[in-house]
Amino acid sequence: MEYSKRVIIIGSGIAGLAAAIRLASTGYDVSIFEKNSYVGGKLAHFSINDFQFDAGPSLFTQPEYIEELFLFANEPIQEYFQYSARPVSFKYFYEDGTIVNAYTNREQLLSEFEEKLGEKKTAVNKYLDEAAHIYNNIGTFFLGNSLHKLSRLFKKDMLKAIFSFRWKYIFKTMHQANSTSFTNPKTIQLFNRYATYNGSNPYKAPAMLTMIPHLELTRGTYYPKGGMVSIINALYKLALKKNVKFYFSSNVQQIINEKKRATGIKVNDMVYNADIIISNSDVYFTYKNLLNNDAAAAKLLQQERSSSAFIFYWGMNTTFPQLDLHNIFFSNDYDAEFNSLFQTKTMYADPTVYINITSKCEPGIQAPNGKENWFVMVNAPADVGQDWNSLAIKYKKNIIDKIERMLNTNISRHIETEAMLHPALIEERTGSYTGSLYGTSSNSRMAAFLRHANFSNSVKGLYFAGGSVHPGGGIPLCMQSAKIVTELIQKDFKKQ
Repeated sequence: MEYSKRVIIIGSGIAGLAAAIRLASTGYDVSIFEKNSYVGGKLAHFSINDFQFDAGPSLFTQPEYIEELFLFANEPIQEYFQYSARPVSFKYFYEDGTIVNAYTNREQLLSEFEEKLGEKKTAVNKYLDEAAHIYNNIGTFFLGNSLHKLSRLFKKDMLKAIFSFRWKYIFKTMHQANSTSFTNPKTIQLFNRYATYNGSNPYKAPAMLTMIPHLELTRGTYYPKGGMVSIINALYKLALKKNVKFYFSSNVQQIINEKKRATGIKVNDMVYNADIIISNSDVYFTYKNLLNNDAAAAKLLQQERSSSAFIFYWGMNTTFPQLDLHNIFFSNDYDAEFNSLFQTKTMYADPTVYINITSKCEPGIQAPNGKENWFVMVNAPADVGQDWNSLAIKYKKNIIDKIERMLNTNISRHIETEAMLHPALIEERTGSYTGSLYGTSSNSRMAAFLRHANFSNSVKGLYFAGGSVHPGGGIPLCMQSAKIVTELIQKDFKKQ
């Protein structure tokens, strides 16, 4: 072990946990301060009458980042965490009765798109190969390295990224790229949906985001045994094994900044000293509330916030064999839906509905036998003062009407239990400013370069990890954020 530096991490989201494990595994003395009484941030979990619900993220891709973390910590992952591949990533429902299974087997997927959507196999195959090319040659470099340190950019992979770059990835929108690749509006809508994976608008976000389908349709989707909370449980157990110390119900009041160096934090009017501070909380609130730097906080708001979500958690007293683990019920007018999300900031009357049902994978465990646990989500605008309790009544009616119409069955009489989460509650519980799930959106050509760095230029010893900073939100990117920040720390402190 080389180091004995003291590290304090603010927040126990997945990036905070992963950073703690990496640093503790190399000899750092790591403590995590968490405002809640539990770990996980957005990856929270709760139960109602034996119905189990993951409160936040529900899609698991790129398990290699979890595998890599356990390998780095020299611990056998199978003793902490198990997962299995899914044959179908998503089941898509359209208003005209079309149902498309997005198989993760390439040949099955091509046949399904040809049969159900009339898309030529060669066109779909070409698109997915291009998505793989963008990710493997450009995405992996820019998502896996700090874009704010020149020394990190002058690497051999940089040349590969430069030679693979095409101007259309920046100057075309995702929708424009998809429209030139496919003939059926349903296919275009399906691939436009991937902009929501970082809370963005496909009619504004750059075509670079067309790499996202590669991660799901080619690399596959997975189900973690025990639900998404099992990821957090595994990382928490591993962190404890590595002697990471946890302080729960400890809301950090201030990052202590002495002579432009972070020296500790204040919690409940007590000071805890450290050599290194990592904020795993929203970068906006970090500047505004913990550093009292209103100017820096205001600068972050120059970038458009990502979308949020409105979620109903329904315990259903029967099963629905026509549904899978992941299901999408599409809106008839996607452009109008995104206009509501980002321009008018209002609820759209015909929202696209996502239903996640983990009891499909673990019946009798995730829900009682003969019943199902429904995680029902629609994209929602960021919180700008809407009356969410009143909107809940409208959202619920519109969602139920849509599902009942498209499944041609009554679902409202089968709702046995219910809970709800809206953007204002997301901010309250997870510290995400305006309830934006991904911090800033990617609704501009330069959005990827404008995300906040993983370190502070003005306060030495202060670093950032998580979905509100580079490289972005979602489990895989948060895992990469943790790796980037720990590599920066190790390099910075080797100089001292």
